[in-house]
Amino acid sequence: MNRWKPLAVLGTGQFLMVLDASVMNVSISQLVEDFDTEVTAIQAVITLYTLVMASFMLTGGKIGDMFGRRRVFVIGLVVYGVGSGLTAVAPTVGVLALGWSVVEGLGAALVLPALAALVAGSYQGRDRAVAYGVIGGLAGAGIAVGPLLGGWVTTYLTWRLVFAGEVVLVVLMLLLMRWVPAQPPPERRPRLDVPGVVLSASGLAVMVLAVLQSGSWGWVQPRNPPFTVLGFSPTLFAVALGGALTYAFCLHERRRERKGLDPLVSLDLFDNRTLRAGLVTLFNQNTVLLGLFFVIPLYLQVVQGLDAFETGLRLLPVSVTMLATSMSGSLLLRLASPRTIVRAGLVVLVAATLWLITAIGPDLAGASFAGAMALLGIGMGMLASQLGNTVQSSVRKAERSEAGGLQYTAQNLGSSLGTALIGAILIGALATSVTTRITDDPRVSAAVAEQAGIRLEAGLSFVPAADVAAALATQPQVPPDEAAAVVESYRDAQIAGLKAAVLACTGITAAALLLTRRLPAVRGDTPTPSDGPSPGAGE
Repeated sequence: MNRWKPLAVLGTGQFLMVLDASVMNVSISQLVEDFDTEVTAIQAVITLYTLVMASFMLTGGKIGDMFGRRRVFVIGLVVYGVGSGLTAVAPTVGVLALGWSVVEGLGAALVLPALAALVAGSYQGRDRAVAYGVIGGLAGAGIAVGPLLGGWVTTYLTWRLVFAGEVVLVVLMLLLMRWVPAQPPPERRPRLDVPGVVLSASGLAVMVLAVLQSGSWGWVQPRNPPFTVLGFSPTLFAVALGGALTYAFCLHERRRERKGLDPLVSLDLFDNRTLRAGLVTLFNQNTVLLGLFFVIPLYLQVVQGLDAFETGLRLLPVSVTMLATSMSGSLLLRLASPRTIVRAGLVVLVAATLWLITAIGPDLAGASFAGAMALLGIGMGMLASQLGNTVQSSVRKAERSEAGGLQYTAQNLGSSLGTALIGAILIGALATSVTTRITDDPRVSAAVAEQAGIRLEAGLSFVPAADVAAALATQPQVPPDEAAAVVESYRDAQIAGLKAAVLACTGITAAALLLTRRLPAVRGDTPTPSDGPSPGAGE
C-alpha cells in the first residue's frame, strides 16, 4: 500500500481545491446576514475566485517548471492555507474577498498544475490510470459533498469552521509531503514570460468575467449592466476584447519562440491531437457538470423548499457513483480504449440528463430523481477516469506542468461557462414560459398581463413561488383570483425553465461526442513519452 501514499496527499489536495466553491454556494444567505451585505456582493466574491484561478493557471504551471513541481505544490499549499485562515476570521466582505478569492485563488493556481504533473511523475502504466481516476472522482466528490458539508456546518454551526478545517488539512498535507517522491529537476530553469502572464491573465479574466456576468448584464439587450456600449449590453464587447487579448498573447508567444526565448506555454502543444481532444472534452465535461450543479440546487431549494443540508443529501448519489466509477478507470481500460470509455460515458450522461428531465416536476419524485443522479455520477466518473490520464500521458515529462496548466484552465473555463450559460438559458426559458402562460390564461385580465409583462422586461429572478404570491398580495389592483393564476403560471414556468436548462446540458453532451475522434483508441495503458515528439502530435 506504500505506493498509494502519494495519492493520499495529492488526492486530498484535489478534494480541497474544489470543496471551497461548492461550500460557498450553499452559504450565500448566511454570508449576507453575517456581513450585513447584499447577495450581489457575495456573488462578486465567488466570481473573483473563479477569475483568479482561470487567469493564473498557465502561470502556475510555468512556475512549477521553473522551481520544481513538488516545491511549488508546497508553496501553493502554504498560500492556500494562509488564505483559508484569513477567510475563517474575515471581519468584512473586503477581507473575505482578499482571503478567499485572491489568496486562495492564487494558491490553487500554483497547486493544481503541479498536482497534475506530480500524479504523472509518481505513477506509471495501470497505476497511473487508477491514480487519475481517483483524482477525477475526488474532484466530483468535492463538488457533490460540498453542499452537504457546507449546508450542515452552516445550518448548525458556522461556515467559518469549514475554512478553519481547511487550514488543518493543509498542515497535515505539509507534514506528509515526504510521501510524494521528488521529481527530477529541470535541465535548464526557464524564465518567466511576464508580458505573456499579463496578456493571458487579462484575456482570460475579461472573457470569464463577461460570461459570468452575462446573466445580469444580458448578452445583446442590456438587462442590468453597469454601462452600455452603443446602447447594447457590454457582454459581447467584453468577450471580443478578451479574445483580442488572447490572440495578442498567441502572437507574443510565437514571437518569443522564434527568438529562442521561453514562452509561458508552448503553442506547439496544440499540434498534439490527443491533448486537444482531451482538453476539449474536459471543457465540455465541466460545462455540463457545473451547469447541472447550478440548476439542480435551484430545483431542490427554490421549487421544493429543501434547506442546504437536505439538498446535499439529494446530491449524494452523484458523489458515490462518480467516485466509484472513477476509481475503476484501470479496470475499464482492460475492457476498452479511452476513446470508447469516454464515448460510453457521454452516452450515459445523455441518458441521465433525459431521465432527470422526467424526474423534475412540481413534486419531488424521490426514487426517480436519485436514480438519475446515480446514473449521472456513473457517466461523469467514466469521463473523469480517463481524461486526466489522457492529457498527461499525451505529452513529454518536460511538458507536464504546461499540460496541467492547460488542463485546469480548460476545466475552470468550462465551469464558468456552464454556470453562466445554463443559468442564462434557465432565466430566458422561465421568462418566455411565464409570459406565454399569463397571456394565454383566460383567468388573467389584459391589464394584469400587461403589468406582468412590464415587470418581466425589468428583470426576472428564480425565486420561490411563495415570494411571488407575497409580492402580488401587496398589489391591491390585482384581484386574488388573478394573483393565484399568475402564481400558478410562474410555478409551471419554473419547471419548464428547469427542464429547458437540463435539455441544453443534454445537447452539449451529445455535441461532445463529435469531438472525441482523436482520443486514444488503443485498449490498455496509455504510453507516456519521455523524449521526442508527443504521441498524437501533428495531423
